[in-house]
Amino acid sequence: MIAIGSDHGGYKLKEEIKRYFDEVGIEYKDFGTNSEERTDYPIYAKKVAESIQNGECDNGILICRSGFGMTIVANKFKGIRAASLIDEESAKFAKTDDNINVITLGGDYLDTNQAICIIRNWLASEFKGGRYQERLKMIEEIEDKNMK
Repeated sequence: MIAIGSDHGGYKLKEEIKRYFDEVGIEYKDFGTNSEERTDYPIYAKKVAESIQNGECDNGILICRSGFGMTIVANKFKGIRAASLIDEESAKFAKTDDNINVITLGGDYLDTNQAICIIRNWLASEFKGGRYQERLKMIEEIEDKNMK
């Protein structure tokens, strides 16, 4: 299951992505926000990251105006590997090389079609493992040392 969340700046794009998920049968859980009323992005990044940490969801999608704030917050959680994606190629390599489990999207920079293409490529790509897994192990060791 995919966790999805946004602040007010990403709300419209989140709703379009949910419509796409409903059309193609992708399971998701919406962690808010539920309107374009001003709110703070760390609230939703925290909810999505925690849902992955506790095993409720497998992956996450976060949307704010730029995607950057959500990325910063999500990466504060142990085991979360978040990246702000800009196109289909970045989506592919985010998964194949770094096994990114949370993608962030900039609602001000992507239209619905671009966002869906990014999501499709990310979901369709497979982690390579091997030397890339060794790098993820290094990241885990850094997390173990530096994250309480």
